[in-house]
Amino acid sequence: MILKKNVLALVVLVVVALGASFIFLSSFDTTSEPVSPTTETEPISAPRLLFGLAMDGYDIETKSVGRNEFLSDILQRYQIDLQSIAILADKSKPVFDVRKIAIGHDYTVFKDTTGKAAYFVYQPNAIDYVVYDLRDSIAVYKEQKAVDTKIETVAGVIQNSLYQTLESNGASPDLAVQLAEIYGWAVNFYRINKGDWFKLVYERKYIDGEPIGPGRIQSAVFGHNGKEYQAYYFEPNDGQPGAYYDENGKSLRRTFLKAPLKYSRISSRFTMRRFHPVQRRWKAHLGTDFAAPHGTPIVATAAGVVTESTFSGGNGNYVKIKHDNVYATQYLHMSKRAVKKGQRVAQGQVIGYVGSTGLATGPHVCYRFWKNGRQVDALAQVFPPSEPINERYRVAFNNVLNMQQNTLASVGFEKQSNLEAYSTLAFTIERLFEPTEDNSRILDGFSAQIL
Repeated sequence: MILKKNVLALVVLVVVALGASFIFLSSFDTTSEPVSPTTETEPISAPRLLFGLAMDGYDIETKSVGRNEFLSDILQRYQIDLQSIAILADKSKPVFDVRKIAIGHDYTVFKDTTGKAAYFVYQPNAIDYVVYDLRDSIAVYKEQKAVDTKIETVAGVIQNSLYQTLESNGASPDLAVQLAEIYGWAVNFYRINKGDWFKLVYERKYIDGEPIGPGRIQSAVFGHNGKEYQAYYFEPNDGQPGAYYDENGKSLRRTFLKAPLKYSRISSRFTMRRFHPVQRRWKAHLGTDFAAPHGTPIVATAAGVVTESTFSGGNGNYVKIKHDNVYATQYLHMSKRAVKKGQRVAQGQVIGYVGSTGLATGPHVCYRFWKNGRQVDALAQVFPPSEPINERYRVAFNNVLNMQQNTLASVGFEKQSNLEAYSTLAFTIERLFEPTEDNSRILDGFSAQIL
């Protein structure tokens, strides 16, 4: 019995050994089929997007709003019925008033295979866009395009106008408006001279690589009448509003603005003797006339309380503001008044619009200025600056100042040549010979001395 068990165990051991040998040798069998490499999956291409919407499956059409064209006119061309348009306009109210869709602005329509609009996208400006989802249930939402902001510089010597000089140097002419606001308390931008110059460090915004306009001016230096005016924007990091300061940390803001319009031209100055264009006689002109297009906003040059807002035969529509016990201002010939008697107004607040009511031959505002109850020349007044920068911000401001001054120092422009200097002199002489009553008296004096 024992012998049989041993023989059986030996047989099992041999079978196991042979099986293991077969498996081991099979691992070296070169005739076996090679293992196929793993096949890589094709990458899934990202869908093409426009305004965040997938373009695939749609016919895209972009146009501009035409004259006297309304939303209903546009959408009916793309098979949207009037009932759906009414629902769309109602749902749009909290997002965008469809009545503000304006001529010349772009819109884009996503059309399905039947030519019906699936999406309507309106662009009120270069950054914002409003999406109207016209599929199963109407939905409206507002988004913005991605905006890249870059820091750029520009410099130039004024030969014709500030606008033209900025444009000829590759910058947006809109920077001129910002400069007028920054230096509105220090520089008379209505009497800029040929040969005045500027250097600017400013933000410029881009969408899809195309510039859409300037952002905030970060620093500037403006040369006017032989004097340099520096400006540096500083905004504390504790939530306080930013403002512009000079190199000594003094605010550029003054008690009064130089003018009640952001950008215009002086058509007549304060004088004790002027030939009135309507009454056709010589009389005092106790104000400064700023000519501007009809409807241009007129702003309060300082904070105060409206003491008069009414109409009179000579003044037309006018507003008068008391600023304190010393100063008061008046704004004449408005097309429309925007404030009421007794109303408190802030500096720079719109109080009316340029017109030609009363004794006026064209659209302008006559700006009158009272000091201690007597009318004086507004442009001849000198006001102290506002409070300087708070000392707790001094270190942070100095860091900004040093950085911006270094950037401005690196901005170059051609100095005024002798020829340009003579041109400036000729430009000044040309102004002297303008046919104004003041210049006539000066020239009459010269003539009397010569004769």
